[in-house]
Amino acid sequence: MINVELLSKVCKIPGAPGYEQRIRQYIIELVTPLVDEIRTDAMGNVIALKKGTSDKKVMVAAHMDEISFIVTDVDKEGFVRFHTLGGFDAKTLTAQRVIIHGREDVIGVMGTKPIHVLTPEERSKGPKTTDFFIDTGMPAEKVNQLVRIGDTITRERELIEMGDCVNSKSLDNRVSVFILIEALRLLQNKTVPYDIHAVFTVQEEVGLRGATAAASGINPDFGIALDVTLAYDLPGAANHEMVTRLGDGTAVKVMDGATICDYRMVNFMRELAEKHKIPYQMEVLTAGGTDTAGIQRHSIGGCIAGAISIPTRYLHQVIEMAHKDDIQHTIDLLIASLSEIDQYDWSFR
Repeated sequence: MINVELLSKVCKIPGAPGYEQRIRQYIIELVTPLVDEIRTDAMGNVIALKKGTSDKKVMVAAHMDEISFIVTDVDKEGFVRFHTLGGFDAKTLTAQRVIIHGREDVIGVMGTKPIHVLTPEERSKGPKTTDFFIDTGMPAEKVNQLVRIGDTITRERELIEMGDCVNSKSLDNRVSVFILIEALRLLQNKTVPYDIHAVFTVQEEVGLRGATAAASGINPDFGIALDVTLAYDLPGAANHEMVTRLGDGTAVKVMDGATICDYRMVNFMRELAEKHKIPYQMEVLTAGGTDTAGIQRHSIGGCIAGAISIPTRYLHQVIEMAHKDDIQHTIDLLIASLSEIDQYDWSFR
């Protein structure tokens, strides 16, 4: 069984893109005893090195930032306006609590024009993020003491277990942070063939920025990204729309909107899953992107890159849902990949 208590804490700690200080510090505390070296680069990526027996390098990336907001204004009544950091479906903001990270953490609620006074034309249109404001319940004077332009805002929601699943904000991508930590823990006293550069990246949600910087510095021979993927196994979905299904295993990425994974990495992971009887499914995602693209394109001359994905329902909402078995199977496939990557024929054929 996965360590749900650890996963819950990893999901809860705030870390807006570019402001990952709190989650970064927690990751450093957890990972330092598990690796040979650890450092933070100029962008804020945490790079943990577990040395292998040869000079080849594998970069494994899990982004630690979460979709968030940033304060753009506090009006004369004390209501807070914001801009998004990452992709949001505006209708999911309704009736949500948030945390403004000002001089102290301030709880707020997402407010918008009441339905009772919407015009028929307004009712027929979907909401926009600019329709929302944040109400802290405090007078303007107090808000201005605690909140200033440029403060970040994250969403407030606890992780819960639901049947065989976990449900939380920010499983995208804290579930991958958890998976990478657990893989390092399980590999701590084992020999691996190649140097493993476990990178907890920043600013993925706003353009894969941390992975790009880290890959150019590490220049890996191989790259493996860890991220969630769409599980649209829901009423009304056709088979070709589902991408993945919850509970059917970890997902081997074939492509997404930013990357066509190296077919050799795809075949390697698929063969490993079959060899070790790890349940898996193939992921073809026609939109979106992950750190895979940053690793693949920004290693010097490119690298052999792919990704392992965790099927997740309700992406970019505060009720993201993943199956506990899929999470465990992702850990299993990652460990197998890092342990046996030297045993595969990587030539073009």
